[in-house]
Amino acid sequence: MDNQWKSYLQQWHDRYRADAIGNILPFWLKYGRDREHGGVYTCLDREGRLMDPTKSVWFQGRCAFIYAFAYNNLEKNPEYLDFSRSCLDFIEAHCFDTDGRMFFEVTADGTPLRKRRYVFSECFAAIAMSEYALATGSREYAEKSLALFKEICRFIATPGVLEPKYLPAQQAVGHSITMILINTAARVREVISDPCLNEQIDRSLEAIRTLFIHPEFKALLETVTPDGKLIDTLNGRTINPGHCIETAWFLLEEAKYRNRDARITEMALQILDWSWDWGWDNEFGGIINFRDCKNFPPQDYSQDMKFWWPQCEAVIATLYAYEATGNERYLEMHRLANDWAYKHLPDPEFGEWYGYLHRDGSVAQPAKGNIFKGPFHIPRMLIKCPLIISDILKTR
Repeated sequence: MDNQWKSYLQQWHDRYRADAIGNILPFWLKYGRDREHGGVYTCLDREGRLMDPTKSVWFQGRCAFIYAFAYNNLEKNPEYLDFSRSCLDFIEAHCFDTDGRMFFEVTADGTPLRKRRYVFSECFAAIAMSEYALATGSREYAEKSLALFKEICRFIATPGVLEPKYLPAQQAVGHSITMILINTAARVREVISDPCLNEQIDRSLEAIRTLFIHPEFKALLETVTPDGKLIDTLNGRTINPGHCIETAWFLLEEAKYRNRDARITEMALQILDWSWDWGWDNEFGGIINFRDCKNFPPQDYSQDMKFWWPQCEAVIATLYAYEATGNERYLEMHRLANDWAYKHLPDPEFGEWYGYLHRDGSVAQPAKGNIFKGPFHIPRMLIKCPLIISDILKTR
């Protein structure tokens, strides 16, 4: 690596850390933390004012994870750990139903509002518990994270526990849960050992390889039949470049853990290259929301918008790809994704980042959070990237 790239990486290493510590993390501590009931509010307008006291259960876990992750990797700020514990306490007090599954939305004081067929709330709670255990050395929370992970696997494997997405006429499996289980198992594995963790990662890797990757379209599909065939409908042909790029860095991280496993690395890079080609907008820049693998018009009304989180995933994945290969093409991709994100998403007046942009990068709506956007993808990127860059600068 030449000195120009080293200087570039060092500059962004420092910028990411500064943005996390000086902007994103303080924003949610100031405006999002519920100091009356515990946990976090995420439905905040541009200035941080509360628009809706409904609490996303996803984000109780996501927020708990992020602040423990920041404590472990940025600075030992006791406020971070306290906020993380507040979200965990709220989860345990209010967010589990009597059947062991979690709700999706609750009121400010934790009264249940809605439950969904997915187990993402459980996955985020599990990684929150594991990261908090890593921060505190708590054996109790390490064991809780593993127990919840095993429950997640039981929910998925037991017929009738989770309502199927389609009626029996259309059997389908989804990429989303397959990929999230890789990251969930890997995070739990950081604090506690159990064969079920690597076994689940291996199952997910095999499913991605044999079911969701479709070389005929140079794409990783979101939904396929149980034997991996194309469902030739608008939903079945959907490519979600952001999800695919996120999967790529989950795989690169796992390959790194396995002493640079060549087979996993090759699969990850193929997914990243294909997904970049589908997702990068050559006219306006940025990663686009949805594509159709046969190039029909996508069904989703937000199909050509630019959301915050795919940009974050691209910034992380391209750094991981360079670390794995030394190919400066990935640094060029990183520069493209990073420059576009920093040009369009940060709000210099009120802090944090916008989440929803039109295709040309103009702001579609200025709120800083809702049920689906809050302290997760952006701070995760800002914490992950300096860690990756530090490893790159040690070895390149």
